[in-house]
Amino acid sequence: MKVSTVAGSLLLSGAAMAVPLSEENMARREANRQGRASHMNMRIEKPESAKTDITADESYSTNWAGAVLIGEGYTTVTGSFVVPSVSVPSGGDDSTQYCAAAWVGIDGDTCSSAILQTGVNICIQNGEITNTAWYEWIPAAQQYWESGITINTGDTITASVTADSTTSGNATVTNESSGETVSYYFSGQSSTLCETNAEWIMEDLTGGGGLLPFANFGSDFAFSGASAVSGGNTVDTTGATIMDISQNNVVLTQTTASGGDVAVAYIGS
Repeated sequence: MKVSTVAGSLLLSGAAMAVPLSEENMARREANRQGRASHMNMRIEKPESAKTDITADESYSTNWAGAVLIGEGYTTVTGSFVVPSVSVPSGGDDSTQYCAAAWVGIDGDTCSSAILQTGVNICIQNGEITNTAWYEWIPAAQQYWESGITINTGDTITASVTADSTTSGNATVTNESSGETVSYYFSGQSSTLCETNAEWIMEDLTGGGGLLPFANFGSDFAFSGASAVSGGNTVDTTGATIMDISQNNVVLTQTTASGGDVAVAYIGS
């Protein structure tokens, strides 16, 4: 296994480095990063267009789709997913960049002081797809691994976060398909975790003061092996609140969760 570890604000790359990117790919990756950020869950009321057969434990958001456990003492969250091939939504403009972000995290729903999270931004523009692994302790900015991992469409990714206190913890992304792993350790954060939420999320990112164009990530996206540690006990998604994205009274996702599986389908136009 190839490992790259980051501690504090320093990025320390292991012996294995990602293959250098072409100038074109570097420019495209940098464009993906500018202004892109994850955000607290922006819950909304049930939209009028929502189907009447929605289960009682389903909620809506303008930016989060997936499963959210609400409780106490969550210190670890893990999940695996296959990187989807995103596309421009129907009626979209190929020259516009569309993104979605798959991640796991602690807090950010009922706890609004911080989120410890990690995952992959998946973007498309002019027919080119770019996948970028990142880590974040909100409200600080999203950060990216510059080397140590390359992510391609179809790769299997495992993302994991572990809090060893309310102000410190670790974020790890492993490409199971290539054997590459990167990790970042946060310490002495000024914003504190509540450890009351565990999440497996597909998100519409924010930037420039608002939501960014949301990519069509297909109907087959899912987290597998979804688990969390609460009070020292390992739990799955049983009892989780189901989140779906609705924007402008249009529901864009359809989510189900059972045991260690969270399936999120894009159903927007």
